[in-house]
Order: sequence, then C-alpha cells, then structure tokens
Amino acid sequence: MTELNELQSNQELTQAWEHSVEEPVLVFKHSTTCPISATAFEQYQTFLESAGNDLNSYVIKVIENRDISNQLAEDTGVKHESPQVFLIRNKGVLWHTSHSNITADAIAGAMQRAR
Repeated sequence: MTELNELQSNQELTQAWEHSVEEPVLVFKHSTTCPISATAFEQYQTFLESAGNDLNSYVIKVIENRDISNQLAEDTGVKHESPQVFLIRNKGVLWHTSHSNITADAIAGAMQRAR
C-alpha cells in the first residue's frame, strides 16, 4: 500500500510539487468535519490500498491547515472545494475532481492516463 503523508507546511507542499517530476502525485483535500469528505476519503484510501508503493500520496486537512489548502488552490488555479483530489505530474494538474465524483475507480482511471 502507498504511504499517505499529511502536508502540514508550505515547504512540504513544495516538496510534493517537486516529487511530481519523478512520478505522479495525488493530493486529497479533506474536511475532517464533513461526512461527504469522510466518504470520499474512504474511496481515496481504497485506491491507495491497491496502488502499490510507487506513488506519492498526500492529504491536506483543510480546517487544520487552511493556509496550505489555500496555497494549493493558488498554485493550481483550481477553486478550493472539499473534498477534492488532484493528480499532479511534472508540476502540473493532470486531473482533479471533488465531492461524490471521488471514487477509487475514478482515481484509478486518471492514474492510468497519467502513466
């Protein structure tokens, strides 16, 4: 299973962008108080369980780390939503979606197109 890392600083977010040059990076924006986000996060984790170990995977807890969440929105030009998932490759957003569109199958499909 891919290790899930929590982004807790802008420096860690910058490092995630740098990792995207080597391999795809997934970032999940998670509201820890929202049931829709909890369901989407389960789907994200389900995908990660089958993803192997060659993927950098991150989570941003948007309430606890609002500044990092806002920085990601600014860096990508994608309006903030929660829950939200991004697939980043070569420092660019290849795919993103939010809310009930976050499924293990949707993430897997996006990953296939990224490789």
